[in-house]
Amino acid sequence: MTETSIYCGVDIGASSTKLVLIDGDGQTQARAIQRSGVDYGATAEACLNDAAKTAGVDENQVEHTVATGYGRRNVTFADSVRTELSCHATGCYEHYGRAITIVDIGCQDNKIIRLDDTGQRTDFKMNRKCAAGTGAFLEEIALRLDLRLDDLEKLASGTTEAVQLNSFCTVFASTEILSHLRQGAQLEQLVRGAFASVINRVAEMDRLVGEVVLTGGVVAHNPTTAEVFTAKLGRQVLVPPHPQFTGALGAALIARTKTSEQEKDDA
Repeated sequence: MTETSIYCGVDIGASSTKLVLIDGDGQTQARAIQRSGVDYGATAEACLNDAAKTAGVDENQVEHTVATGYGRRNVTFADSVRTELSCHATGCYEHYGRAITIVDIGCQDNKIIRLDDTGQRTDFKMNRKCAAGTGAFLEEIALRLDLRLDDLEKLASGTTEAVQLNSFCTVFASTEILSHLRQGAQLEQLVRGAFASVINRVAEMDRLVGEVVLTGGVVAHNPTTAEVFTAKLGRQVLVPPHPQFTGALGAALIARTKTSEQEKDDA
């Protein structure tokens, strides 16, 4: 590896595409994020262009690119693809370097990934069949309340009280919220209750043991969800730097490792 070697990880989610460039020492040089839209390949290209400009490098300096996420096979410039589980595990372990339980809450799905002290995955659970417990649930709540997504965090952080929502179903929960409004419930408490509903749904997926690390777009845009999660578990929930980029970071680190392994094979 040369000093100018750059490695790329791109995570194409159903809602957002995230890209990270790292150097030969594993240090992040740039990040980029855009709405995924309908042309995943074009969005990935746009992110690479943005990140390369930010890092002040030429795209030709990228030695290896690993793609992950929902649209990973649409990234034409990727040299290889890896699963979201592998990339999120690698990205989170880079930050903590010990046994952890990762909870990733995205727009369309959520994941629980357990790692041992060496960073090896020991177990995982995924939810892909229902919007409950995901960012899509919060998007629907915002729509029903005629709020912008940015408004949710401002409202939820303004109170410590939450209206309990008894339904995990997005449709039923939306109706339940409207019923609470008619009865005079405070908007702030309803939104915090929606955050709690997401966390409760995730907590029902699996037993959350050890140190819990929360990642994904939901906590990136709504930091109060980590506070709600901490109260739910009765112990501090960790949030890594740039929690929406852990999958892309992991993909970039895997790209760097794969290049190193190839160099050894060629030696």
